Amino acid sequence: MPSEPRKRLRPVDLGREHGLSAQAVRNYEQDGFLPAAERTPTGYRIYTELHAAALRSFLALVRAYGHGTAGAVMNAVHAGRTDDALTALDHGHAQLLRDRETLTSVRGAVEHLAAAAEPAPDPGPLALSIGEVAHRLRLTPATLRTWEAAGILLPARDRVTGHRVFHPGDVRDAELAHLLRRGGYRLPHVAAVVGQIRTAGGTSALAAALADWQERLTARGLAMLSAAAHLDTYLAAAVGSGR
Repeated sequence: MPSEPRKRLRPVDLGREHGLSAQAVRNYEQDGFLPAAERTPTGYRIYTELHAAALRSFLALVRAYGHGTAGAVMNAVHAGRTDDALTALDHGHAQLLRDRETLTSVRGAVEHLAAAAEPAPDPGPLALSIGEVAHRLRLTPATLRTWEAAGILLPARDRVTGHRVFHPGDVRDAELAHLLRRGGYRLPHVAAVVGQIRTAGGTSALAAALADWQERLTARGLAMLSAAAHLDTYLAAAVGSGR
């Protein structure tokens, strides 16, 4: 029995589901985010449900991982480099886990400061250089210097060398700043929040910021689940179609 012919879709048909223009759909195909479309004798693109599934996958990946990772995943899939696509997703999950761990450590610091009646004693020689802190947070020393200029970080200086010295409290401030920056907060807001935890006074704004970031992490995790489901559906359809 002959197979049923595939339903033909136009760029506008694919875009309508997502509020996209036909040109945006064509651009996504040109960038390799969708599989190459066949053409009619007059040059018009012929899209199918497979392209619709690819578009759903790409947009779900954008919501979960960002445009760059989403594009890299779809490019790798269409080039037959499945392991590269999965590795890109692994990096996203690893970053989410690091964010959750940082949030947990910051919350612990907040609870400790809120319960403490006196400032923590000077930790003495337990200190890191700016390079060590940057490596720990996967940042550049220039970023930490920018945060210092914005009043977010207040590292001491070695009396002999003049180099910055980051004690545990300074490292905690840098971790909190990194968390909030990934959450989309601007430097002035980060400075205000870090200032609150540094002085252990008035933690209401800090608590709200941490609760907001917790919601963001949850939303990102759920978006990753949704993206994985869409991508799995697309991969299964692509295999079935012989692409």
